[in-house]
Amino acid sequence: MKKITLLFTIVTQFLVAQNYTEYATGSATDISTNHEFGVCMMGGASENDDAMIWFLEKANGGDVVVLRASGSDGYNNYMYSGLGVSINSVTTFVFNNEAGAIDPYVLQKIENAEAIWFAGGDQFDYVSYFKDNAMEDVLNTFINTKQGVIGGTSAGMAILGGGYFSAENGTVTNAQALSNPYHNRMTLGYNDFLNIPFLEHVITDTHYDDPDRRARHAAFLSRYATDNNTRAFGIACNEYTAVCINDIGRAYVFGEYPDYPEFAFFLQSNCTTDFMPETCIDGQPLTWNLAGEAIKVAKIPGLYSAENYIDLTDWSNSQGVIWENWSVTNGSFSMSSTVNPECDLLSVTENEMLDISVGPNPFKNVIIMDSQLTNFEVKVDDVFGKQVSHYTNQSQIDTSRLASGLYFVSVSSQGLQQTFKMVKK
Repeated sequence: MKKITLLFTIVTQFLVAQNYTEYATGSATDISTNHEFGVCMMGGASENDDAMIWFLEKANGGDVVVLRASGSDGYNNYMYSGLGVSINSVTTFVFNNEAGAIDPYVLQKIENAEAIWFAGGDQFDYVSYFKDNAMEDVLNTFINTKQGVIGGTSAGMAILGGGYFSAENGTVTNAQALSNPYHNRMTLGYNDFLNIPFLEHVITDTHYDDPDRRARHAAFLSRYATDNNTRAFGIACNEYTAVCINDIGRAYVFGEYPDYPEFAFFLQSNCTTDFMPETCIDGQPLTWNLAGEAIKVAKIPGLYSAENYIDLTDWSNSQGVIWENWSVTNGSFSMSSTVNPECDLLSVTENEMLDISVGPNPFKNVIIMDSQLTNFEVKVDDVFGKQVSHYTNQSQIDTSRLASGLYFVSVSSQGLQQTFKMVKK
């Protein structure tokens, strides 16, 4: 019997080792801290130390989990002791398959973490191993319920948007994407994987120093707009640049400009009624021109101090931005300079003011209406105009199920309406 038990133990350990490898640094005892939500994205070369410090500080001394499908323990000492930020532990999991990703021990480690980092590699490994299973559920709970900090570089950044390029059939070049936006390498996913506040309609891209990136990113957005009949957005980084988004949606850009040409790019479909591509059809070259203004791009230098930013609640309020127009005509990509488009994502029409106040702002789990109104309706829309809640004659609204981000709260009574722009922390 002892021999059989020993053999079972060895086989079990062997199978686990084949599914994933674990590297642990620091304390083995889990702790809970007063962590903060945030998103940190890097362009794919060596990490920006200042941005990584920002990421680690959000964990507030807690536990960091690194997820990867190649490599080994390169992040452990760097995060644990190399940046001067005190944290409890760093645990890296290197996965070989989906079975490793959904191992209960792994899922518990992620549940207990205060910070999660996706390493570079092949993003289709992450899509294959993490999507539509228990790992996806645990990650989304961590992001939207626990509200920990999350981040990634290269392939790890590529999967963080609501839309994403999966690279299922390999990478895609500018020429392939522009000549046919439905090329078999244009494998995109939409709003079916990670649900991260402020990135709902965003497709990310990395390694933007590579000239074979920007035009294909425009093609990604054209596909998103066409396939979903909505405006599309993108965030991209040069290789040594980082974008860090705080809990109210302000995206700060870290880099070493002007010593080096380090920029982040924030793309959005033109904020006009007619924003759709003129020709986005399988087998035909892409045309998305709109008088040369199809895509409005905020090009932001990354500074050591990260003073430059754009507010992702309106994609307009910003500092240090160089604005550009991008367009595509019959498969030919063009860029030109422009000015801040100054357009809100949601048009808000207000009639005569109601005698009502709504707060707090920012809010967390409840919104309170202070008014003498006895008959009124309350509608809550997300930043893209989708209604997420509807109430009648309720002075307190439970918002605990809403993700962090910008919302528009409209109160109407007796033909009058007032709309409040509010942020959930």
